[in-house]
Amino acid sequence: MNHYSNFTLIEEFYLLGFPGLTPAYYAAVGTLLLLIYLVLAGGNILSVVFVCYEKNLRKPTYLIFCNLAIVEFGFGTITMPKMIAKYLFNDETVTYLGCFVQMFFIHYFGAVNSFILLLMSFDQFIAICNPLRYRALVTNHSMAIACGIFWVIPVSWLILIIHQTIDMPFCDSNIITQLFCDQNSISILACGDLRKLRLLFLIMTMIVMLGPFVFIIFSYLVIIVTVLKIPNVQAKYKLFSTCSPQLLIISLYYLPRCAVYITDIKVQMSINNRVILVMWYSLLPPLINPFIFFFRTKEIKQTIIMKLRKRKISNQLNIPSD
Repeated sequence: MNHYSNFTLIEEFYLLGFPGLTPAYYAAVGTLLLLIYLVLAGGNILSVVFVCYEKNLRKPTYLIFCNLAIVEFGFGTITMPKMIAKYLFNDETVTYLGCFVQMFFIHYFGAVNSFILLLMSFDQFIAICNPLRYRALVTNHSMAIACGIFWVIPVSWLILIIHQTIDMPFCDSNIITQLFCDQNSISILACGDLRKLRLLFLIMTMIVMLGPFVFIIFSYLVIIVTVLKIPNVQAKYKLFSTCSPQLLIISLYYLPRCAVYITDIKVQMSINNRVILVMWYSLLPPLINPFIFFFRTKEIKQTIIMKLRKRKISNQLNIPSD
């Protein structure tokens, strides 16, 4: 049994946030974060409501988009209110238990997001590379089951990691060099032998992040090769325009994360740069994805245009004549 003579009983954690930011800019940063959250929440909620309302969009592809929007709204809601409170109301602390609750949901939504992106690439892979079997393999029922499974899978291993982390003794400060509580930020404050816990978290990260990422890269390489073999130029353009929104969403999610993981292994990144990059990949995809979803998806654009035309015609018909 390990004994720690200098461990600290921590009741709350202090969120450092952006280390180089002076209090004079707190109000401006807090207001910007609040605006980002309102756009993020509104955009993702609108995406879900729009697809649920439009009967012609109740298809497997849009069911996946809805799950992605729910995940990103959840991630933004579990992280951003505390950031906003720090800079607008000088509320810089989070309770011990609250920190671990936030940590659970941050990694939970991150894992589900990765699985949903895997499902998105699978949908495109079947649609383009095996179109004759698409309707048989990809249905609303099968996609609903797959999404449900991916929502459940991360719970068990995250509970295990939280259980292992929450019992750790803390021998260092309670300052988290981040704007939210994640496993890396909390574990570096702990003392004792953390090799088993870090190995467990690394294995789970590899499964959740790199597993889907490898399949996604493989599937899109096959998709690109398949599309390039099509002799019809117009058909090529149509297929590429169909894939581009999903590919852009996937790039926004994975590439910055890979940059952080690689730099963590190879070089020691400064706290400021790491916080900015983590904020970049945490907030940019949920903020931008609804706009990509609406303006880069042809079927949705056509639905919006038709609705606007119907409303314009309806308004014109209701104008009384002189």
